[in-house]
Amino acid sequence: MDNIRFIRETMERAGAFTAVPGVGGMLMGATALATAAIAGPPVESTRWLALWLADALLAAAIAVVTIVLKARRSGSPLTGQPARRFALAFLPPFAAGGVLTAAFTAAGSIARLPGCWLLMYGTAVTTGGAFSVRIVPVMGLGFMALGVAAFAAPAVWGHYFMAAGFGVLHIACGWLIAKDYGG
Repeated sequence: MDNIRFIRETMERAGAFTAVPGVGGMLMGATALATAAIAGPPVESTRWLALWLADALLAAAIAVVTIVLKARRSGSPLTGQPARRFALAFLPPFAAGGVLTAAFTAAGSIARLPGCWLLMYGTAVTTGGAFSVRIVPVMGLGFMALGVAAFAAPAVWGHYFMAAGFGVLHIACGWLIAKDYGG
């Protein structure tokens, strides 16, 4: 019995978190494209910020629901070691992005949030994705590159970077995940 337990625990530690939802990524991308069109260029406006924060909450809800559905469908436990490692790697950069959002807003730099959000989300996806399927950290690197480019570009272009990352990149990578990794 001890040998079987050891083998099971070893296999669990070596496993990847495969419940990253491709369909959820595509849905999150669609809401981001709509938000980019509605919000327009980033300006020092609480309206722009509120629209994107509302979309972030919607995207988080979509992610949670589709992760749970995919995990149930595939029989992957959300309490296992792979899911725990993914979450522990994903959450710190994601939380840092929240802190930086408050700091940028307080400093009157709302128009520079697209670079911050893309860079920090990309960092979270890259680090969490190290414990997932190969396309996930690659997607994270794409977000990071867009974040750097958004910082280098004029601030009024921020909505284009938001649409490219949170919209197009989510849809494209979501499609690949759905096609190659079961939804």
